[in-house]
Amino acid sequence: MSGAAAVLEASDAIAQLDLPLTFITVVGATENMMDTNAYRVDDVVKAANGKTIEITNTDAEGRLVLADCLHHTRTLGATHIVDLATLTGGVVVALGDYHAGLMGTDQEWLDRVAAAGERAGEHTWQLPLHRTFKRMLRSDIADLANSSSLRLAIPSYGGQFLKEFAGEGAWAHLDIAGTADLTRSRGDYLGKGGTGYGVRLLIELAESLC
Repeated sequence: MSGAAAVLEASDAIAQLDLPLTFITVVGATENMMDTNAYRVDDVVKAANGKTIEITNTDAEGRLVLADCLHHTRTLGATHIVDLATLTGGVVVALGDYHAGLMGTDQEWLDRVAAAGERAGEHTWQLPLHRTFKRMLRSDIADLANSSSLRLAIPSYGGQFLKEFAGEGAWAHLDIAGTADLTRSRGDYLGKGGTGYGVRLLIELAESLC
């Protein structure tokens, strides 16, 4: 829920600043608990945009919720999207606890998001999305699978999955798994626990658009 919390807090701050900006906030608020109606490995679910997804890993559940959130955001008329999620453990291995993984479409938009993060002290590092990653999404029974058994480019795999639902237009995905909740002090002003990563970045981004 770290991404959702950051988006909510940033939205409140942007509203209080009374910036001349129209923005939409979408939060995928759902219980992450076992239930008799819970999905299972080998299930096939249909996303809001009509694509079918084979469940190969029940622990990769957040991206299913986020996929529908991205599609819903486009249906509400958003032209530029930023999503924040503690999506993969792989980004922690790759980048540690100082940089969030940045991926998406439209390099100008990605550069603007990264620059806002630098000014706000919430740093990002761009990771690749490429059509060759689509081979990791393949499923024999659905349009794509929610997880890959290849164990390759895990953060980029998550981003490539989300791209299938991000629609037309600029989109930036921030994988904040390493920066949102610290297991120990980072040696700077941030101690152990939740950091609120993304709040300042989003506010700075909003101000830069005005």
